[in-house]
Amino acid sequence: MKKLPIGISTFQKIIEEEYLYVDKTDIALDLIKQGGGYYFLSRPRRFGKSLFLDTLRTIFEGKKELFEGLYIYDKYNFTPHPVINIHFNSGEFKTTEGFKQRLYEILRFNQRELGVTCDNDLSIGGCFEELIYQAYKKYNQKVVILIDEYDKPILDNIENTDIARERREELKNFYSVIKGADEYLKFVFITGVSKFSRVSLFSGLNNLNDITVDRNYATICGYTQHNIENEFSEHLAGQDFKKIAVWYNGYKWLGEGVYNPFDILLFIQKGFEYRNYWFSTATPTFLLKLIEKNHYFLPNLETVVKDEMMLNSFDVDYIELETLMWQTGYLTISDYKMTPRGIKYILSMPNQEVKISIMSSIANFISKVHNPVLLQDNIYEAFNEKHFDELRKQLIALYASIPYHLFTHNKMYEYEGYYVSVFYAYMKSLGVVLIGEDVTNKGRIDITLKLPTAIYIMEFKTDGSNALQQIKAKAYHQKYIGTNLPIYLVGIEFDTAERNLTKLEWEEVKT
Repeated sequence: MKKLPIGISTFQKIIEEEYLYVDKTDIALDLIKQGGGYYFLSRPRRFGKSLFLDTLRTIFEGKKELFEGLYIYDKYNFTPHPVINIHFNSGEFKTTEGFKQRLYEILRFNQRELGVTCDNDLSIGGCFEELIYQAYKKYNQKVVILIDEYDKPILDNIENTDIARERREELKNFYSVIKGADEYLKFVFITGVSKFSRVSLFSGLNNLNDITVDRNYATICGYTQHNIENEFSEHLAGQDFKKIAVWYNGYKWLGEGVYNPFDILLFIQKGFEYRNYWFSTATPTFLLKLIEKNHYFLPNLETVVKDEMMLNSFDVDYIELETLMWQTGYLTISDYKMTPRGIKYILSMPNQEVKISIMSSIANFISKVHNPVLLQDNIYEAFNEKHFDELRKQLIALYASIPYHLFTHNKMYEYEGYYVSVFYAYMKSLGVVLIGEDVTNKGRIDITLKLPTAIYIMEFKTDGSNALQQIKAKAYHQKYIGTNLPIYLVGIEFDTAERNLTKLEWEEVKT
């Protein structure tokens, strides 16, 4: 049984030390065979971008012996080419001096690797340009440029717009060198987490082929279901493949869905415990602040519809919440449809890990419950046991936990949607079946909660509006007649002056 390549992104090390490798060389060969190409790929963090880039590097360096037994081995001539590696995995990007220092370090490293030198008096752009030319001249072969985490200097400063804008302009100037060196280049591949608009960052690279949303390259990173059931068959012997898929599969870019490699490797290494391995590697603080700032109605995340322009709208000066969630992996393309105005993408959360984790983070961010797990469990048990007095008590405790400054900062408490969002986040983070904005032929139910013991149809109102009466008047329950489960109508009303729940009424539907 081969070792698990946890945290290893060097192709040669994986092969020589006999780690498990999921063969992506068929995709690499397809990209190479298309001729001189400039490619861009955006994928969430820890999705295997760095390993794919290193696989390309090893191919272009002509190390054929490492590919024995893999798809590309007898289908490519492995002519060596000089390769320039640029990555921003590390470095200090808060200051202009730190950023420029890191760029010079990267260029000097490539000079040593390729055995060439550049004039010390050159600017950063001039040094990069000279490096390309000198490498081409020395090896008499066109140059390959591989750029990993191209956007990290910007993303590290995303909460400081002025600094982020500075890094963007500096990177724009740096990357523009590539366009001017076209006659010396064979292949360029750029990867990152975000997908900045081409105008803002790659205005000079008008021949850049964006393969982020391309069904031909949907599985370029990540593991497919076939990989899980074959390459990982020994490691996952006896495990429930359907449950693993529910928890970790579902990331899609028009084609087949994939698993995040980090999840699967840690799931096996930790003894098959279902936990949020990928999500726990980073806290989405900026995303949480954006949700709070925009008063976002969380049930809208059930189904997000965006056109292609909106998916590409990410930039320092304008950040669309749903676009950010898609690019960072918290939303994925679950479906698409053609319209007279172009493709419409339907986005949703990819799997159980993301649903539970992101909603837990949101719930904890917008309230300061001393023991959120206990409160969640109490609310769940009140529903499960149909103890409505206890439910009222626990919901009052939930809304009372929200810090006063969150109310005084803005007018969130004046909107019914705010109270719905808080409840939605807390319940969704339990992993229960919860539908926000549930569509019926008479309108939309605020929240439908489905438990093994009952179905709850819930309406939220503020300042004297009768929530239960609206549910009954619109006969929302008719959608669920025939489910063979008890149906309860629950109306919850809030006082915006008190900023808390004032009334909870319920009624069981007689069917």
